[in-house]
Amino acid sequence: QVQFVESGGGLVQPGGSLRLSCAASGSQFSIYAMAWYRQAPGKQRELVAGISSYSITNYVDSVKGRFFISRDNAKNTVYLQMNSLKPEDTAVYFCNRWVAPPGPWGQGTQVTVSS
Repeated sequence: QVQFVESGGGLVQPGGSLRLSCAASGSQFSIYAMAWYRQAPGKQRELVAGISSYSITNYVDSVKGRFFISRDNAKNTVYLQMNSLKPEDTAVYFCNRWVAPPGPWGQGTQVTVSS
């Protein structure tokens, strides 16, 4: 069964950067569109950025120009480069499939943006 393990979160000051990684198990990683999601306290999980199997990307308006999603199919890994972070980006970040039915959700990685 597919499994997603997120890492790279932490505490960062406003304006700072972080790079998140998501390692996926399974042999069919390359055929799936993948995405990063986030869930802030008291809010529903939301899609942040998606990347197709052909590396076509899409972003929620609030992160356009600041966040960049990429993938390395040889490593079964998807990344999220987050720049110019804002306090409102504080959330637990998860990765999972995009468009296709999601696999089991991982633990996520906490991102806290605060001075």
